[in-house]
Amino acid sequence: MFRPCIDLHEGKVKQIVGGTLGGSGLRTNFVSEKSAAWFAELYRRDGLTGGHVIMLGSGNETEALSALAAFPGGLQIGGGMNASNARGWLDAGASHVIVTSWVFREGRADWARLDELVKVIGKDRLVLDLSCRKRGEDYFVVTDRWQKFTELVVNEETLKKFSGLCVEFLIHAVDVEGLCKGIDGELVEKLGRWTPIPTTYAGGANSLADLETVTKLGQGRVHLTIGSALDIFGGSGVRYEDCVKFNRRQK
Repeated sequence: MFRPCIDLHEGKVKQIVGGTLGGSGLRTNFVSEKSAAWFAELYRRDGLTGGHVIMLGSGNETEALSALAAFPGGLQIGGGMNASNARGWLDAGASHVIVTSWVFREGRADWARLDELVKVIGKDRLVLDLSCRKRGEDYFVVTDRWQKFTELVVNEETLKKFSGLCVEFLIHAVDVEGLCKGIDGELVEKLGRWTPIPTTYAGGANSLADLETVTKLGQGRVHLTIGSALDIFGGSGVRYEDCVKFNRRQK
């Protein structure tokens, strides 16, 4: 299935090349003149649930709140989530909170923090972001705007272990995120074999055929987010309208 997104940076809806976040060489593919609420209303109109709002840094809270208000219960929220603020974002209209950096410290999973978060909001409202970059033959979870490698390898054991503490995974293939040069088929195929819970993959999609490919490689367990290639984000590779039709056919 196609899962929509709203990426916020400095209070604007943007599409950014993932691997450049946090550095001096930030590369931006698209900056929208439309608000986050406009996109949320569009997704609500077309019945696209399970999408996410990601706050990339500070200064995005107002836009994020407006998006959640425009589509109550229809969007997940990520970026700076922790045990102290997660409940507030759910109360503001988020269906789930997406957490990454807060549960990884000094390159390792902080199981005490993860347990605390589950106690506060419950596993059924928690999505774990295991976005990763490839090093050698393995994919490692990266944190802090995807700049810091952890010691955690994305593999069958990891996904099985974490699946007991959340309801979904969100996984950006950071090395291809925002490049529109095609998905990381190897990662998608592995996720399809390994994941015991629904997983949303993002990174590199540049055609509607990628939706078909992810559905096949992911064995129906992996959803796809399309960003920079989408016409509503200034792209030319994929029409948003076609993604909506794809989902309706799947249903």
